[in-house]
Amino acid sequence: MNEAWTKDNNGRLHALHGRIPSHAAGVVIVDLESLADNWRALQSHVAPAKCGAVIKANAYGLGVAGVAPALASAGADSFFVATLEEATEVKARAPGATVYVLNGIFPGAAAAMIECGAVPVLSSLPEVAEWGQAAPSRQQPLPCALHVDTGLNRLGLSAAELQQLAANMHLLDRLDVKLVMSHLACADEPGHQKNQQQREIFERLQPLLPSVPLSLAASDGVMLGRHFHYDIVRPGYALYGGQAVAERPSPVKPVVEAYARVLQLRTLAPGQSIGYSATFVAKRMSRIAVIAAGYADGCLRHLSAGNDQQGGHVAFRGWRAPIVGRVSMDLITVDITDLEETPIERGDWAEIIGPTITIEDIGRASGTIGYEVLTRLSPRFTRIYIGAADRQPPEA
Repeated sequence: MNEAWTKDNNGRLHALHGRIPSHAAGVVIVDLESLADNWRALQSHVAPAKCGAVIKANAYGLGVAGVAPALASAGADSFFVATLEEATEVKARAPGATVYVLNGIFPGAAAAMIECGAVPVLSSLPEVAEWGQAAPSRQQPLPCALHVDTGLNRLGLSAAELQQLAANMHLLDRLDVKLVMSHLACADEPGHQKNQQQREIFERLQPLLPSVPLSLAASDGVMLGRHFHYDIVRPGYALYGGQAVAERPSPVKPVVEAYARVLQLRTLAPGQSIGYSATFVAKRMSRIAVIAAGYADGCLRHLSAGNDQQGGHVAFRGWRAPIVGRVSMDLITVDITDLEETPIERGDWAEIIGPTITIEDIGRASGTIGYEVLTRLSPRFTRIYIGAADRQPPEA
């Protein structure tokens, strides 16, 4: 590694030099202090409503082992995950927290959910009936949440199902309903009429349900205004520094950076191609950096570039360099010809996500969203946690 380059131009990587294995092809740096600050900022923004935390998909790819304890220490006590396996890991990391399982229970899985101590989010009458049957008695109801559909038409109890449930007191008596929730379809479009329509449907359906805390807004919904906050909000992407709605930014700061090693430097003569299918042919003498990241690491194949197709970028020393040729499973190739003043050497680090290339930048270049970029960051990239006393979780 070029120590002068990292010291002068990326103090964070330089400071972490002793913690990064020499064999690491890539590194994901997770700032737990900024993560905790983001949760506190969102909690302040929605008060007096409560701020939960969505940490499904291994905390959006950043690692539950580090993320859950940091959020719990900041004050978060309600977590949302997708699966029972995720809930089990979160309960081990934050044993005092309430953990909601958004996918609910599968047929025959009620006993495992009870053993875990998580709270299933029930979305259909058969699911509600199975959970009610698992309760020891009407005097010992089981905790759950109810998901109602207000127009997303994905998971959720329909209005007709809610009417049937409201009329079945025998079943309701076996449920200890902790939360009633729904999910917005168009919260990333603040002016979309469907946001207000869903809120109105949610309030019309509420009288059919127990008088318990209500939740409608996730990350994007938080910024729609207080009338969307209800009793608890469920940010996920925003906690990790994501800014999905540029015109209505969340009060959060970046949490994650990702870097990959330069494996080799090459010179390409005019007329020579690079990568699979020879989609890029050099029109000039070109300096090429071969970098240890590919679509197996979260650099999606849509970042590829040909002579007639612009792709994504990485950055060196704050300067962007375009990806050229096809992104392959383990490698990308980058044109650094115009970075003549930048001393790039074998072993240096290319910024994939960081101060120059934001999560949104790489999402747009990939033809997708930042959510997908985060959750696709490869586990073979070493996770380094900073902040929160710089404690590295055992599994990280």
